[in-house]
Amino acid sequence: MANTEHVERLKQGSTAWNAWRKENVSIVPDLSDADLPGADLRDSDLHGADLSDADLTGANLTGSDLHGADLSDVVLIGANLIGSDLHEADLSDIVLTGVDLTGANLHGADMTDADLRGANLTRANLRGADLGDANLRGADLRDADLRDADLNDVDLSGANLTGANLRGADLSDADLTVANRNGSSD
Repeated sequence: MANTEHVERLKQGSTAWNAWRKENVSIVPDLSDADLPGADLRDSDLHGADLSDADLTGANLTGSDLHGADLSDVVLIGANLIGSDLHEADLSDIVLTGVDLTGANLHGADMTDADLRGANLTRANLRGADLGDANLRGADLRDADLRDADLNDVDLSGANLTGANLRGADLSDADLTVANRNGSSD
């Protein structure tokens, strides 16, 4: 359950939140189970925060620092994550059905080393995103835009890439074992 003080501080806006984070570097924000649909969290320092089970449907996380954050079981349907730092973030799901990022905008996001096993990235915009060394085993990437994405050394085994746009994507050393690529363009 989220720490109510942390949630209230976050709702004060990114400037106040980031200042609080700088003053309290040893505190790991507990935003687990927080109800934040449509929240404006642009440029927020959420690195290492516990956002597990939070509802961030339609939230604006443009330019936010989420590296190393626990985003397991989070709902990010339609969220805007343009240019966000998600490297080493845990976006897995305890039942391995995956975090729901349906239609999320992750254009240019840094998702290196992120755990996205089983994630639903249907119709997600991952154009120019850096997914190097990420785990996308069993992820649903149907109709996702992966143009110019860095998928170097990514585990895409068992992923569904049906209708995905892979033009210009770097798939060097990617594991595509039993990945469904029906109708993907590359």
